[in-house]
Amino acid sequence: CSVGVNDRLGGELATTHLLDLGHERIAFAGGPLTIPQVAERLQGAERALAGAGMPSEQLLILETTANTVGEGRRATARLLGVPRRRRPTAIFCANDLLALGVLQQITQQGLAIPRDLAIIGYDDIEFAAAAAVPLTSVSQPRQLLGRTAAALLLEEAEAPEDHQHRHVSFDPELIVRQSSGAD
Repeated sequence: CSVGVNDRLGGELATTHLLDLGHERIAFAGGPLTIPQVAERLQGAERALAGAGMPSEQLLILETTANTVGEGRRATARLLGVPRRRRPTAIFCANDLLALGVLQQITQQGLAIPRDLAIIGYDDIEFAAAAAVPLTSVSQPRQLLGRTAAALLLEEAEAPEDHQHRHVSFDPELIVRQSSGAD
């Protein structure tokens, strides 16, 4: 048995939100792309672009070696290396740690969130809401995931011969805060 979140939907929610705010040049930061959740979040972002009639090649992919604050800073340095007229105006990060690194680096460069770059993270960790600019993030139902996983485990332990293995997937939710500019 397994319990998870529809990460494609999460990527689609985040990117659709940015498109709805008028962003046409969007970046995705995350990696490595061999991590299934990261790849699925990227696929969701690409699906949102396709739904808006935009080519997936328009998405600037900033693959990282890890999903950490430091990698978020390094991805931002690469993003800022893009000529201004082609530079993305928004970034969707595969997790909140990357997004916090982006936020730090943008702020250190004297730029403003969301005026110069809108940011969306993923996971809605506790520090997302407490960031200097509160972070828009895709939230996973952590308590529901835990309760469901425990219930499946107990079910299998109590009657292993009758247990049917299954995968339970939950939908994420976009938590809109200041960093995406929706205020």
